[in-house]
Amino acid sequence: MLFDYETYKLIWWCFVGVLLVGFALTDGFDFGVGVALPFVGRTDTERRVVINTIGATWEGNQTWLVTAGGALFAAWPLVYAAAFSGFYIAMLLCLFALFFRPVGFDYRNKIQDPRWRSSWDWALFAGGLIPPVIFGVAFGNLLQGVPFRYDDMLRLEYTGSFFELLNPFGLLCGVLSLAMLSMHGATYLQQKTEGAVAERARRMAMGASLLTAALFVVGGIWIAIGIEGYRIAAMPDANSVFLPAAKTVTRATGAWIDNFGRWPLLWILPALGIAGALLACACSAARRSLPAFLSSGLSVTGVVVTAGSAMFPFVMPSSLAPGHSLTAWDAVSSHRTLSVMFWVVLVMLPIVVAYTGWVYRVMRGKVTSQHIEDNTHTAY
Repeated sequence: MLFDYETYKLIWWCFVGVLLVGFALTDGFDFGVGVALPFVGRTDTERRVVINTIGATWEGNQTWLVTAGGALFAAWPLVYAAAFSGFYIAMLLCLFALFFRPVGFDYRNKIQDPRWRSSWDWALFAGGLIPPVIFGVAFGNLLQGVPFRYDDMLRLEYTGSFFELLNPFGLLCGVLSLAMLSMHGATYLQQKTEGAVAERARRMAMGASLLTAALFVVGGIWIAIGIEGYRIAAMPDANSVFLPAAKTVTRATGAWIDNFGRWPLLWILPALGIAGALLACACSAARRSLPAFLSSGLSVTGVVVTAGSAMFPFVMPSSLAPGHSLTAWDAVSSHRTLSVMFWVVLVMLPIVVAYTGWVYRVMRGKVTSQHIEDNTHTAY
């Protein structure tokens, strides 16, 4: 095998992070466009303009979520199992919300009745609103710890409930996620539309970007002084195979900041999250649509990677039994599995990225009202 077990564990931490960032950057602006739909589109033609900015690419973007789920199962099977136990109802709600998108895109234009189309518009809005909130709430609860533990037979026991996920910090993270992806979607609409739609999207982008920066700062302060983080006090050799409960973990306020003290360059990441959002606001105010979109992408990347860097090596901390927390060292598949999947990713990921880039190159340009009127039966 090319690398030792510990190195593969680090590589797969990075791979999963890349997939999550890719999902946030691509499908993230799809969600944001869905949220913006009722507000930036006042007429049926304007709403069709908004829908068609993502109509040709949203399915490809959503495969980043599917791929991330597959990678989670392949690399961290214990995390996959624990997540589906702890977040089962939340995941079902997210899945049901995602159902609205394919049927909304395909059925909305089938009948010209305003009530029919309005209903599907709100369905697309729900499909854009609910998943970001759920993802944010879930991550907020990961930072606080999930109430699970293993018994003597290594059977998982989860003692929480869906409503316990809706705690103040979890809800703040949910609103942050929604604001962040709304910013990303609104800046995308600025770049892909013109006229009144682009102007409304510009105003929405400015508000969402300022809210993103403010909530990110509040969340960071809360984590530093009001949330107990996790630290590994003792563990077996990271290059060995061991049970999740074989380590000692302590909790302390501000522990999630440890990695930033250990590697000071990591402070670039939260700075990127804040600066990117503020720059997106400034570029939107100046009507510089492409720099605004790129800045929002930098902000999204900074926010997501900041959270992952703070938690490393924890993947799913346990509030019920901290020593049973799942980490990048002990929740992983076998050495051989990580090695085989490494080569699969090494071959396939560049192909996916290249194809995605080609698709956006082909689909570049603005979606206009004239385009919709000229393609009434073929456009969404």
